[in-house]
Amino acid sequence: MQLSSLLARFNEPETLKMAKLGRELRAKGIDITDMSLGEPDFDTPDHIKEAAKKAIDENYSHYTPVAGYLDLRQAVCTKLQRDNGLAYTPEQIIVSTGAKQSIANIVLALVDAGDEVIIPTPYWVTYSEIVRLIGGTVKLVQTSVDAGYKITPSQLEAAITDKTKLFMFSSPCNPSGALYSKEELTALAEVFKKHPQVFIMSDEIYEHINFVGKHESIAQFDFLKERVIVINGLSKGFAMTGWRLGYTASSVAIARACEKIQGQFTSAPNSITQRAAITALTGDLKPTIDMVAAFKQRRQIVMKLIKEIPGVICNEPPGAFYIFPDVHVYFGKKTAAGNSINDADDLCMYLLNDAHISSVSGKAFGEPNCIRLSFANSVENIEKGMGKIKAALAALK
Repeated sequence: MQLSSLLARFNEPETLKMAKLGRELRAKGIDITDMSLGEPDFDTPDHIKEAAKKAIDENYSHYTPVAGYLDLRQAVCTKLQRDNGLAYTPEQIIVSTGAKQSIANIVLALVDAGDEVIIPTPYWVTYSEIVRLIGGTVKLVQTSVDAGYKITPSQLEAAITDKTKLFMFSSPCNPSGALYSKEELTALAEVFKKHPQVFIMSDEIYEHINFVGKHESIAQFDFLKERVIVINGLSKGFAMTGWRLGYTASSVAIARACEKIQGQFTSAPNSITQRAAITALTGDLKPTIDMVAAFKQRRQIVMKLIKEIPGVICNEPPGAFYIFPDVHVYFGKKTAAGNSINDADDLCMYLLNDAHISSVSGKAFGEPNCIRLSFANSVENIEKGMGKIKAALAALK
C-alpha cells in the first residue's frame, strides 16, 4: 500500500503513544499508574454541564459559523479584557476544535516550506511536528534548568535570521511549568521589535494553573500585538479536555486566514460545546480556583517525593501540572534483566514495563535528559507512582 510521503515528515505524539501503551497493559490486567497524560482528574463543573444540557433542549443542533457563534467570540473578548487587559473584537477570534487545531491553523496560515520557526526547548510535542508536517524548518533553541527552562533575549536575538517567520512558546510551559514574568516578556518583546517579519505564537492554555502570581501575556505590548497570536482553550483551566474547544486571538488578517483554512477541515467545534463555553468563559471561576489549589497541594507532595530520589535534578514548576526532572544520572545503568538504559526513552519504557508507571520521555519535548511526570492525579496515585519510580531507579545497577 502506497501511503503519502507526508507521513514520514512527523512523529506520533509521544504523550499519546505512552498513554496508548499504558492502556494496552492495563487491558491485560496490569496495574498501571498513569503519570503521562496532561489531563485534570476533575470533572467539568456543574454550571458548565447545565449550560450544555440547556443548549440541547433549546435545539442548538445545527451548523454554526466556521469562526464560532458570535456571542461565544464576544465571550472570549470579554474574558481577555477581564483577565488579561487585552482588547479584541469578535472578528479577531477564531474558535476551533481544541487548541491543537488552533495551533495547526496558525502554522498553516503563516509558514511556507523553508520558513524557519524558532521553538525554545522544552516545548509541547506538537509544535515541531506541525511545522515539519507542512514543510517548515524547525529551529530549536536549547534552554537550561539553571535559566528555569526559559529563552533569554540574547539567545532569541542569535536565533533570528532573515528566514525566521514564527516563534512558538508557551507560558506556563508544558512540560517544564516555566512561567515568564512581565520583565522577561518585556526583554523578549524588545528583540522582536527589531525583527518585524517574525510572528509570535503565545500558547496560554495553562493560564489559570499559575502558582506564583498574575498571568502575563506577550500580547500586552501594543507595538507587538498585531504580530502576536494568543492560543487558549478550555481543557486545562475548566477540566473540559473531551469537549474540544480552543481559540485564537490575533489580527483580523490572521483570523480570516485561519477561518479560511478551518472551513476546509472541520468547519467549527460542535454547537453544544460552544454554548457551554460561553458559560465557562464568563461564569463563576470558583471551581477553577479550587482545582488550582488542589494542584498546588499536589505540587508540594510530588516535589517532596522527587527530592528523595538520588541524583535527580528538578525545578519546582511555577505553573502547569508537571514536573520535568533531569534523570541523566541513570543513563548507562542496567536493569535486573541486563538491559541497558541508554536514554530517557529507554528509562520510560523500563518504568512502564517493569515498574508499571506511565511517564513521557523528555526527548519528545526537546530535552533528552528529562522525563515528564504529571501531577494532575490524585494524591494517592501520585504517592503510589513516585514510590514505584523510586524503587525502580534504585534497582538499576
